[in-house]
Amino acid sequence: MSTSPFANLSRRQILQLAALMGGAATLAACGGPAVGEAGGAASEQATDWASVTPAKEITWWSNHPGTSKDLESKIIEDFAKETGIKVNLVTAGANYDEVAQKFQAAAGSSNVPDLVIASDVWWFRYMINGQILPLDKLAAHLDFGTDDFNKTLYNDYEFSNSHWAVPYARSTPLFYYNKAVWEKAGLPDRAPKTWTEFDEWAPKIQAAGGVTPLGLGKGNSWTAWWFCNMLWGAGGAYSKDWTMTLDTPEAIEAAKYLQKIIYDDKSAVVTAKDQVADFGAGLTGCTIASTGSLTGIIAAAKFGIGTGFLPEGAKGAACPTGGTGLAIPASKSPEQQLAAGMFLKFLTNAKNTAYFSSNTGYMPVRTSALEGETMQAVYAKTPQFRTAVDQLAGTRVQDWGRVFVPNGDKDLTTALEKIMLQKGDPAEAFATASTSIAKSYEENVKPYLKA
Repeated sequence: MSTSPFANLSRRQILQLAALMGGAATLAACGGPAVGEAGGAASEQATDWASVTPAKEITWWSNHPGTSKDLESKIIEDFAKETGIKVNLVTAGANYDEVAQKFQAAAGSSNVPDLVIASDVWWFRYMINGQILPLDKLAAHLDFGTDDFNKTLYNDYEFSNSHWAVPYARSTPLFYYNKAVWEKAGLPDRAPKTWTEFDEWAPKIQAAGGVTPLGLGKGNSWTAWWFCNMLWGAGGAYSKDWTMTLDTPEAIEAAKYLQKIIYDDKSAVVTAKDQVADFGAGLTGCTIASTGSLTGIIAAAKFGIGTGFLPEGAKGAACPTGGTGLAIPASKSPEQQLAAGMFLKFLTNAKNTAYFSSNTGYMPVRTSALEGETMQAVYAKTPQFRTAVDQLAGTRVQDWGRVFVPNGDKDLTTALEKIMLQKGDPAEAFATASTSIAKSYEENVKPYLKA
């Protein structure tokens, strides 16, 4: 898709080059949006934050990841006691996509919130549209202590030499298994190390438990996320920078493996509604779900829950980062933005990220919280939490074709669901998705990149 001379550079190399040559102008040429005249990313504002008085009331749009509304409300209550600033918590959707669609629709109106969920597949679009504020100067003024954020999670929001969100409900996919079924099948108390080992175990799981061994989920913001494991593990990828790569033998092989375990081996099933609920009800022996589902799964299941890293493919381990961050809309007044920044700092401090993580399963986003007293107690009581934290060290940044191109995730989900649910030809389904994503890039991303 891209004819840029920088097309073969890695994201990290692009960011390093941008820093050396002045940031946004260089980065815009190769991998991120420029400050555009017709839309485009907002630039760092020259606001003198020291002269701004924070607003007394702000609004936060959330979908309450991991059924966390009560947790969010408690943190809001504590913040109000400390600062006197009221935070109105609005349920803006049932999931990341619904919140994003509402935020997109509110652009240019008086209905824009002061703080908004910014998921892995939406924050870049917000940035291109000029809807969110680069946060570095505001964070420096408020002494966020950004060095304490988990570097991988914080830098997921870095582009044009700025950070456009901060990590909040961050997660990875995790392998969950029914310990009772495993014991009955005579399997070791761990997740399969590889997909080949899963294939060897599957008949034993089915025979022992009378269940389908593996339950897989579907839907936007989910299907193309967990499939990264099979795709990358096979040596494939959705894209190389802006160029789609779903026509490679490795990508096709990954899709064929997915079809094989569903249709030939019958060791996997795509659940009708919720793979987590089906697993908790004992209908499947294992599943792939977000780390953010951990607390709910443990609480709901009537059997012991085991957790493990995602199985490795022929090319090794492969796990994406995911979940959501929080962003501050660019259209709000400095007073509103400052108050929102103050709340962001409070919400993501070491104490509150540990509180949020210990009650949901999402990652503590600060390194000081990972080994702090609260999380140590959690690991001791519920060692499954430790698995998610340990797996984070082996994660990698997601492919741009999924997370940076508008509707990229949706197109990939459509392709994968055709492959899973209709036994569609992988090459044909991937070709359709690639064409659509390439067109979206040309129309919705490339015009904002300065060559």
